[in-house]
Amino acid sequence: MGGSSSKNSGSRNYDRRNSYDRRDSYDRNYPRAQSWNHSPSPSYPPQQPPSSSLPQGYDAYSGGSGGTCSSYSPPRAYPPPEYTPQQPPRDAAARPRRRLDRSLTKIADNYRSLDQVTEALAQAGLESSNLIVGIDFTKSNEWTGKHSFNRRSLHHISDVQNPYEQAISIIGRTLSAFDEDNLIPCFGFGDASTHDQDVFSFYPDERSCNGFSEALSRYREIVPDLRLSGPTSFAPIIEMAMTIVAQSGGQYHVLVIIADGQVTRSVDLEFGQLSSQEQKTVDAIVRASEFPLSIILVGVGDGPWDTMKEFDDNIPARSFDNFQFVNFTEIMSKNIPQSKKETEFALAALMEIPPQYKATIELGILGQHVGKSPERVPLPTPVGSYCAPSMSSKPLRSSTSYQQRTSSYPAYEPPVTTAPPSSSWSDQQVCPICLTNPKNMAFGCGHQTCVDCGPSLQSCPICRTEIVTRIKLY
Repeated sequence: MGGSSSKNSGSRNYDRRNSYDRRDSYDRNYPRAQSWNHSPSPSYPPQQPPSSSLPQGYDAYSGGSGGTCSSYSPPRAYPPPEYTPQQPPRDAAARPRRRLDRSLTKIADNYRSLDQVTEALAQAGLESSNLIVGIDFTKSNEWTGKHSFNRRSLHHISDVQNPYEQAISIIGRTLSAFDEDNLIPCFGFGDASTHDQDVFSFYPDERSCNGFSEALSRYREIVPDLRLSGPTSFAPIIEMAMTIVAQSGGQYHVLVIIADGQVTRSVDLEFGQLSSQEQKTVDAIVRASEFPLSIILVGVGDGPWDTMKEFDDNIPARSFDNFQFVNFTEIMSKNIPQSKKETEFALAALMEIPPQYKATIELGILGQHVGKSPERVPLPTPVGSYCAPSMSSKPLRSSTSYQQRTSSYPAYEPPVTTAPPSSSWSDQQVCPICLTNPKNMAFGCGHQTCVDCGPSLQSCPICRTEIVTRIKLY
């Protein structure tokens, strides 16, 4: 983006001439976003004030439409951790930095349609947008739709779009006008093949999706074959995005992460302490600020989201504010017309993009080879098999890893069954909440978790029975 692209080959051309030399004029006219044909969106219940007696609550995947949709109630908040200040990279001092203009333009919040939001982004200064998408496939997706998605898995595939599909569609319709070659690298993380160590590509040959329409269809193809797992860490997908930015020669990119929960954190951590997954995520966000990369985290499902809000506000030692968190469920549960909800969500997700884009210009990192790339390599699509996770440290084969091929996949056909494969013996010995610790605490109903997760639960995550007895197993 930011220049011409090869439509004949369908490949993302990272060598094309950038248009970053005219920084004082942002009055380019962009076409309105194209019309999208997509499945009807589910109606979210109006948000009600939270009840202090309502537990965090988990629900087993029902695979069906469930009962009457309950009102969305945000889970109780926990005290946010304090983040240890990070030291800037060693080579940062050698690069002169310009003082940031704190009056960078944000788009207003008085628009009524997605087309108006697109026009506002152009008027605010956004010239081009290379998009990257990361999807959360952790096991908690099976129960964090209890209140917001009629007790269904957030990845449930039906005639009605699930929250992941909705978020992809809205952002896609808004930013498509800025994506000239329409190629979108899409990745998954948190499943049984990646856990908190890797990401997998939506296609075995690592090619990009041709627009958000193909991203949606490919998502529906791979979901039935995935085995949800965990724990949750955003570090691998952020590092994957940094790798792509470095390979592009420093072109501006927007990473959209859609996830159902915050980074994994054990209940026995003291205030101010970070879990391993939290620390790695914070370090990745700080390191990403050395690249022309904006990160948007879209929270779907019931949450909780208190830590993610802290990530948005308090991550230290960054070259620029490169992280934005948006609570999708909170917006979509409002008692307003669907079109207004979509517009409000698009605004919340994208309003920081123009000043972040301008910050990369002022810092001199746009169109430049800056920072050391993590050189991540995505795992193949885990269709039909579940590979052991491995830390990807070798460089990508070439920048053509994310180029569009001429072949295409057939249109999505509903699978015969979407039931997850039966659990192995080792899976049965692991806590169903954190997915890492062994089961060593039993409840009166007979189900078990680990001693880290069990004390904070008010009802069994498996059978929903109220917990009155907890027994430590030795």
